[in-house]
Amino acid sequence: VSQFPPQSASISAFLFSFSSPASPSAPFSLSASPVSSILQPSPLIAKPKLIEPLDYENVIVQKKTQILNDCLREMLLFPYDDFQTAILRRQGRYICSTVPAKAEEEAQSLFVTECIKTYNSDWHLVNYKYEDYSGEFRQLPNKVVKLDKLPVHVYEVDEEVDKDEDAASLGSQKGGITKHGWLYKGNMNSAISVTMRSFKRRFFHLIQLGDGSYNLNFYKDEKISKEPKGSIFLDSCMGVVQNNKVRRFAFELKMQDKSSYLLAADSEVEMEEWITILNKILQLNFEAAMQEKRNGDSHEDDEQSKLEGSGSGLDSYLPELAKSAREAEIKLKSESRVKLFYLDPDAQKLDFLSAEPEVKPFEEKFGKRILVRCNDLSFNLQCCVAENEEGPTTNVEPFFVTLSLFDIKYNRKISADFHVDLNHFSVRQMLATASPAVMNGSGQSPSVLKGILHEAAMQYPKQGIFSVTCPHPDIFLVARIEKVLQGSITHCAEPYMKSSDSSKVAQKVLKNAKQACQRLGQYRMPFAWAARTLFKDASGNLDKNARFSAIYRQDSNKLSNDDMLKLLADFRKPEKMAKLPVILGNLDITIDNVSSDFPNYVNSSYIPTKQFETCSKTPITFEVEEFVPCIPKHTQPYTIYTNHLYVYPKYLKYDSQKSFAKARNIAICIEFKDSDEEDSQPLKCIYGRPGGPVFTRSAFAAVLHHHQNPEFYDEIKIELPTQLHEKHHLLLTFFHVSCDNSSKGSTKKRDVVETQVGYSWLPLLKDGRVVTSEQHIPVSANLPAGYLGYQELGMGRHYGPEIKWVDGGKPLLKISTHLVSTVYTQDQHLHNFFQYCQKTESGAQALGNELVKYLKSLHAMEGHVMIAFLPTILNQLFRVLTRATQEEVAVNVTRVIIHVVAQCHEEGLERLIFSQSWLFWDVLVTYLLRNQRFPASYHHAVETVVNMLMPHITQKFRDNPEASKNANHSLAVFIKRCFTFMDRGFVFKQINNYISCFAPGDPKTLFEFKFEFLRVVCNHEHYIPLNLPMPFGKGRIQRYQDLQLDYSLTDEFCRNHFLVGLLLREVGTALQEFREVRLIAISVLKNLLIKHSFDDRYASRSHQARIATLYLPLFGLLIENVQRINVRDVSPFPVNAGMTVKDESLALPAVNPLVTPQKGNTLDNSLHKDLLGAISGIGNAPCSCALLSGITLKSWNQA
Repeated sequence: VSQFPPQSASISAFLFSFSSPASPSAPFSLSASPVSSILQPSPLIAKPKLIEPLDYENVIVQKKTQILNDCLREMLLFPYDDFQTAILRRQGRYICSTVPAKAEEEAQSLFVTECIKTYNSDWHLVNYKYEDYSGEFRQLPNKVVKLDKLPVHVYEVDEEVDKDEDAASLGSQKGGITKHGWLYKGNMNSAISVTMRSFKRRFFHLIQLGDGSYNLNFYKDEKISKEPKGSIFLDSCMGVVQNNKVRRFAFELKMQDKSSYLLAADSEVEMEEWITILNKILQLNFEAAMQEKRNGDSHEDDEQSKLEGSGSGLDSYLPELAKSAREAEIKLKSESRVKLFYLDPDAQKLDFLSAEPEVKPFEEKFGKRILVRCNDLSFNLQCCVAENEEGPTTNVEPFFVTLSLFDIKYNRKISADFHVDLNHFSVRQMLATASPAVMNGSGQSPSVLKGILHEAAMQYPKQGIFSVTCPHPDIFLVARIEKVLQGSITHCAEPYMKSSDSSKVAQKVLKNAKQACQRLGQYRMPFAWAARTLFKDASGNLDKNARFSAIYRQDSNKLSNDDMLKLLADFRKPEKMAKLPVILGNLDITIDNVSSDFPNYVNSSYIPTKQFETCSKTPITFEVEEFVPCIPKHTQPYTIYTNHLYVYPKYLKYDSQKSFAKARNIAICIEFKDSDEEDSQPLKCIYGRPGGPVFTRSAFAAVLHHHQNPEFYDEIKIELPTQLHEKHHLLLTFFHVSCDNSSKGSTKKRDVVETQVGYSWLPLLKDGRVVTSEQHIPVSANLPAGYLGYQELGMGRHYGPEIKWVDGGKPLLKISTHLVSTVYTQDQHLHNFFQYCQKTESGAQALGNELVKYLKSLHAMEGHVMIAFLPTILNQLFRVLTRATQEEVAVNVTRVIIHVVAQCHEEGLERLIFSQSWLFWDVLVTYLLRNQRFPASYHHAVETVVNMLMPHITQKFRDNPEASKNANHSLAVFIKRCFTFMDRGFVFKQINNYISCFAPGDPKTLFEFKFEFLRVVCNHEHYIPLNLPMPFGKGRIQRYQDLQLDYSLTDEFCRNHFLVGLLLREVGTALQEFREVRLIAISVLKNLLIKHSFDDRYASRSHQARIATLYLPLFGLLIENVQRINVRDVSPFPVNAGMTVKDESLALPAVNPLVTPQKGNTLDNSLHKDLLGAISGIGNAPCSCALLSGITLKSWNQA
């Protein structure tokens, strides 16, 4: 009570007693009778009539002068800077854009163009400046930190005499101010001459003497019982001010003799504490001096004259001291005063469940990232490979390692290949350097490398970063080891499997290896493999202690990925693995976690990250592409440009061919071409292997010795052009490689290394989409110009050039491709939709029926495709929606949007779109603008949508409660946001339409829906201006205090102050329902009042008083429900003392309480005029706010 002015003490006393928990000593508390919890709704309760809201926009115009002249006009108008559009720069982890430089120019397909725009464009945002004020009170900005309890008030009469016998405190008075601590003391003579070095650290002790005066003593240490080194007499001090000219956290004590003391603290907080305490002492000294001057002893003239002299001294520094005292007092009061709502338990809860989810731009997502370091591959068979035998002992021939991840749980390869060359420099010299024309060719490689990456630093990678979206213990890191083609796998591996003295064997193997490297250096053959596990568990914890298994010899009949998966399935079965032949050696590869700031790596397209160092000597780490499962829950929206094609030659059946004399050691050369003309060159877009160029024109698969039906496991990675056309194709050339290097035969035969034994080709596009399924294609013996145009016409006829097919044109080659692209889709329905949109945009006549057909087909789009291309799909759908001229098109676009959102929701991907209906409402909002910017048809459409949605909320909540709840909440958010853009009077009418669908006696769930809707809408950041807290009386109102205020929910009040009137009416309805319903209603109202109290925009007394006038009818609700309140003692309300409430059902009002009360009811006469004045803000502003605050505290909830 002491925190309020005296004239409001009685109201405050009533308030505190009313807001405290019910207890025997409380004079005014709510009944805890069990009757209230079992009360049945009254059968007489009728559905309240709807009050037509005012035409908000017209009222603002008509009362413009009155509003502008109002001293609190900021409470009546929306701010001009309410919202603004902004551009959020697209942030990525790369030093440059992932989109190639000329990609946008080269793109011709609408789908490719729109995807590129998605990855290149910035984000356009609508920022609501005051959005921080649009949530619950717990989300308000600058919310004062709550105190654990109210500060304890200490009065002089309650203080005891201090009995401390410390020598330094003798004569001090209890209640006096004391403080001690370390400070830095500057030069005592002049503050101007003080330097940093002149400060000395001293221990200061503030003490009050027996006569009430204060001294500031300082010591060399904390032993204050000794004689102080000096003292500052605060009786002679005129003021304490901050002074940071010489030292941080310094303050100055100004004395009457014009001298100064300069002190400095260790921190800003400590400095402010000293300044506050010293100023408080000066204020007490000043008040004591003034009191002594007024009450001076008149019969002692000499003392009087001294007092006058002292008074004149006080007058000389009165302004400065008085100002300092006032500031200190205001600060002290503001810091110590606690808002009443902090006493409410709900205000102390940190509950953010009602906060809207934060929406962030899509980001590139990864699974569990693993750093793989390749250290060494060494076999037991070793020697020095140098000609002069001077050098280190190494492997006797080059070996090449390919790493990849296999998942035996889902039976698939889950990563691209990572190629490593761990050979010693001297061993690498054994390979003949291939000519640039063969390996590199002429022409330009992808320009992303220019000026950023040095090819020398990329030639021999040893570190790779793998990503696993679904980690589990059955994922293996597999190393396949190859060597230069030499002969059969069994023959080549035999020397490595012996443990006897190997010096002679090593020399023999070295001699043969050197000949093979010189003659067949570009051809590889399978040799061995090894594997190790990655994870301990499904949580992604790495199994760092695991090591690679023994190195097993490769079986020439078990080369494929399917065969590898079968071998790994037996990996944990020692009896099975013991049967495999082992090559003696060791593979040293370690794994580790990847830190967020890991430096110097490039992604799978060789785009450097921001942590990249452009130094040719720094080793580069390569990210390895993950083949994410094509299921929605593991799919993320694409955010960067990627356009890779992985080619897998699998099997060639050549045992029946008669076209070539020899075709056994078969090598396949893969090229990517954009023309079938005779002189056309392959494109330089194939990713190279270690030791070679970064991009090359051709790649070879490993060769199997003396196999006419060879299997292949190689993976060829291609960077696809931005725009593909019908001429883009894969050309596969088959060679018979001669491995015989014996002295037999002519020199000419020995010089012929390779002989062409066939051609095959695979067009990349079919029906406008990239071919990715497994293909069986024929092989031709020749390659005429225009071979892509060959077509079989049947009956032995064909179109195109003459082609000689091997084995009668049977499909001899099995090959598959895997597309990893963020600009091409495999989904036929999505492709057809964009293709049709492109036709209409290029000038073709748009047929509504055709477009509707393609829109309907989008419902069959695969879920993972829908999510992957989500931004691009939605952008195109919105574009079609805004351009639609036929209602059927608009309806089907809307259905597709809802289907997309529902699919995301169904897959549990709320992080992308967090409710089924929220995005739909959010999209509508983006097209909304203020009054007169909408045709009547648009208003009608919005109203129809709201009316159509209501039956789904009010009638289907039992069948689908979660969907109904989400739809109700999303509708509330939509309506709330409409206030920012649309005619606010129209929005009021939509709220009325919503409320009209509910009635007294509804199930509890519907009451929850209704009050959740009101909670969201009333939390609008400009809820106060929407209620127009201004006079609506007729004629000219000279002063706000002259206004006849409404203390009841009249029709006029509900029309002029629509939202608050509606809320109070609904609360009144709920008070006639079950206890659970009453709690829901009261909670919404209470939280809104708490928000007003904590809102720093309306912190002043005048603001709080004006807000209080909006809630005056709340007292009418109290009177109407007074029968539910036990009056145990004094109450300001005139209640019959003899009335007792035995049964709550008998205490209901005789008339329908929901009939809107009119002016002149008993309420105006029953409340004391002074009390009404205090409540309304005319009597005292703080009281009005406090009283309204107290009404809805904890005991209200017990209603």
